[in-house]
Amino acid sequence: MQRYFAKDQIDDKFILEDSDYHHIKNVMRMDNKDNIEVVYNNNLYLAKIDDIKENIISKVKKIEIQKQKRPEIVLYIPLLKEQKMDYILQKSTELGVNTIIPIETSRSIIKIDEKKYLKKRQRWMKICKEASEQSKRITIPEIGFLETIDSLKEVKSVKLVCSTKEKTKNLKNIVKTIKDCDKINVVIGPEGGLLEEEENTLIKNGFIPVSLGDRIMRVETVPLFILSAINYEYME
Repeated sequence: MQRYFAKDQIDDKFILEDSDYHHIKNVMRMDNKDNIEVVYNNNLYLAKIDDIKENIISKVKKIEIQKQKRPEIVLYIPLLKEQKMDYILQKSTELGVNTIIPIETSRSIIKIDEKKYLKKRQRWMKICKEASEQSKRITIPEIGFLETIDSLKEVKSVKLVCSTKEKTKNLKNIVKTIKDCDKINVVIGPEGGLLEEEENTLIKNGFIPVSLGDRIMRVETVPLFILSAINYEYME
């Protein structure tokens, strides 16, 4: 059954995005009395299409779901080319990331000003919404505003930085020691890695350097590896 995120609710009627109405009518070719799943305020509902022409969708009942006991995952990722960025956003959403915050690093290929960033952010949020619907989530990951390495000193809770120099502290062992935390923050470097000064700044501000093993991965592979490892550890 198709799932959509409602932007509003009036009485027992859900209000969806225009793009969702288009998808329901012209892509899925649904009709009156067809059922869909609707998420509103992090709650899941069974809903019915009352009038496909007028975009009237009514709530049928609330669906109770078992919420996963897992810490919030925040990924700090470098600015990347569009195709790689889209891939990370989509796959990280499918794997359960809660927040994605782009960061400026010295070796980042992409440099953009605030106006361009805000425009890209709108597009990225749409990618995360669609991936959340496809993967049957009840939340959409947040896309934060552009940060710098220095600004991450304000980050709270468990803080990890992926390191190509660290050899003894691997992700598997670190995750086993932090199972009772409520949030895990992970910084991922760009292609070529973080500069030594950048990594040292993060370590000085409480980030734990962790190894992902002997292999050097492409930057777009790293978030998937990290999220998969964390998901496995917390799987019930």
